[in-house]
Amino acid sequence: MQPSSDRPAGSGRQLRRYGPLAAILVVLVVVAGVLVFTQGDDDDETATTGDTTTDAEAPSGVISYAQAEEDGQLDELTFPEGCDTERGTVAIPDFFAPPCYADAEDNGGETATGVTGDAIKVVAYIPLENDPVLGLIIGAVGIDDTGAETQATYEGYADLYNSYYQTYGRTVEVEFYQGTGTAIDEVAARADAQAVADKEPFAVWGGPVLTTAWADELANRGVVCVGCLGAGLPEWYAERDPYVITVAKSADQVQLTFVEYIEKRLAGKPAVHAGDEALQEGERVFGSINLEINEESTILAERFEERLTEAGVELKERIAYTFDPGRLQEQADQIVARLKASGVTTILFSGDPVAPANFTIAATNQDYSPEWVHNGANLVDSTVFARTYDQEQWGHAFGVSSLTARAEPLKQNYNSLYRWFTGEEPPARDTNPVLYPQPALFFAGLQVAGPNLTPQAFRDGLFTLEPTPDAVTNPSLSFGDHGIWP
Repeated sequence: MQPSSDRPAGSGRQLRRYGPLAAILVVLVVVAGVLVFTQGDDDDETATTGDTTTDAEAPSGVISYAQAEEDGQLDELTFPEGCDTERGTVAIPDFFAPPCYADAEDNGGETATGVTGDAIKVVAYIPLENDPVLGLIIGAVGIDDTGAETQATYEGYADLYNSYYQTYGRTVEVEFYQGTGTAIDEVAARADAQAVADKEPFAVWGGPVLTTAWADELANRGVVCVGCLGAGLPEWYAERDPYVITVAKSADQVQLTFVEYIEKRLAGKPAVHAGDEALQEGERVFGSINLEINEESTILAERFEERLTEAGVELKERIAYTFDPGRLQEQADQIVARLKASGVTTILFSGDPVAPANFTIAATNQDYSPEWVHNGANLVDSTVFARTYDQEQWGHAFGVSSLTARAEPLKQNYNSLYRWFTGEEPPARDTNPVLYPQPALFFAGLQVAGPNLTPQAFRDGLFTLEPTPDAVTNPSLSFGDHGIWP
């Protein structure tokens, strides 16, 4: 594998100076924890999604080193060569290295589609080259990784994890599929998912980032989808269980946190952070802006208003916009004018990371300086994208965030692990943080799925894991019911 070529000075290099998409996408509650899985106890746990309750039992044949030691079975069991028996963890240079798991005498052979006694077939998604929609988002911050660099990075991670993680006698073999449509093209996403399903893989890594059609079609065809975009509604995931495994908080979870913040910290108080002193008088008047991309996003917007009403908070205006690059500024001008006319002092923003540039420009042009409150989703709370917004307006922005303290990108575990194993920097240097979670989570799931690998065993293994440790620079990741969400 060859490192990516040197790039000219400019936006890409400027981005790396500040901690590229790396430092911000880590915050999708994605990266920090996926290598830190620790096995829970043997008690069954109940995972609640919407109105569906599912008992998650540890799959058979899953025995961690610590459990074997506690049960006095170390002399009876063998462990992979990649196990550090002094620590009882995988022998990788990471403080959060996961536990080792014992070998199995028989892995059951062909236990599911895409699974044989020797191999597990995975297809990794590569976005359409020069996608104009995706380009609008990542181009704003100088991302220029190629499909070939993405593929090479995935291959490096697959080699790493195949060498050290417990896969019960199987090798994960990764194929690649390049999308035929833009990030928001539902028809192309569904057709691509059908083409991938025809390859009969056990799982898929990634997918289009602005449509749920990809994950929906794969779930309908019984393919596990790791790191795929879901609709954000609990019932949506419940209906597609056990196939769609995400690596970020759902939109519903983001909303629950946002509503609580508004209720407890903002409602009934003056808009002291507004740029216009006239707006600072009296109690806050709220108006919301939300991105509408499908039926589920409309339902979420309605639930947002309902939840605020239940909390005693009134929305003076609730306005949706669509992700249409050609009309973003026109939409922004109209929406801002309506919010200003309604006397809104505080704008609650739930949308994509590009649109605030248009909305803040519109506000400045209309001599309107309210408070901007973001919900901490979709990178709107990131420094990299914030630099693209009207700075006078964004000086009055605040809100909820899952961001951790920023760290030197080259020292982040996703970069240091890749460099330790391959001796090279990840070829996809800018997007490495959003590639890493898919193989990291997948291999962590394989360890706890056990030798009899099925989609249900994969899902149940994840649901029996304890929440990962957190730190100033690392958020926590968990699956199932751990008393965190209602």
